[in-house]
Amino acid sequence: MTPAHLQIAIDGPAASGKTTVAHGLARNLHILYLDTGAMYRTLAFLALQTRTEADNEIALVHLWDAAGVKISLDAEAPLGFRIVAAGREIDEAILQSNQVTAVVSTIAAHPRVRDAMVRSQREIALQGPVVMAGRDIGTVVLPSAQVKIFLTASVEARVARRRAQLQEAGVDVSVHQLSQEIEERDRLDRERAASPLVPAPDAHVIDSSAMTADEVIAEIERVVALARA
Repeated sequence: MTPAHLQIAIDGPAASGKTTVAHGLARNLHILYLDTGAMYRTLAFLALQTRTEADNEIALVHLWDAAGVKISLDAEAPLGFRIVAAGREIDEAILQSNQVTAVVSTIAAHPRVRDAMVRSQREIALQGPVVMAGRDIGTVVLPSAQVKIFLTASVEARVARRRAQLQEAGVDVSVHQLSQEIEERDRLDRERAASPLVPAPDAHVIDSSAMTADEVIAEIERVVALARA
């Protein structure tokens, strides 16, 4: 069933530019934006804080439910929205920390964790027009979205982007370490049993390796215009 309002699903591997592109696209279109990866990273941070094992699926779901996570969409916030969990705001420096990055794929692979996240994400999508970025938006979270984008890029381009993003957040990490982390994230995302990372059959695939964020946004806006025609 086609949703009553515009839904744009943007999927792709780690550091492919989903966050930057989705945020800019939503700003241009004056609609809501949510990076679903930030939700998984919030849970990873909570797990580290409470010493909850990354392979303890049941405990992780309980942790998410008990934390009283609140997501408020805020175009003026650096992320485009604000996340408060366990009584504190979770900022970008926390979400992009090395410790969170090291465990987030393991946590995100649990089927029950993904079920809990999907429920939260769909509730947000019911509020109105939305741009949602993640790894299974077009295939699982919003399968009826009018516009589905699969954004990819070379490992080299993604390493450069993630390093710049981390440095801006005050986190320094070597190119070698980032390459290893991104390649391992790719492997885990492809091979997980629950919602592996694959393009939706009707997704528009964009390789952004040699494109600026503005060029990618312009390309997606053309796809949106065709969908609305």
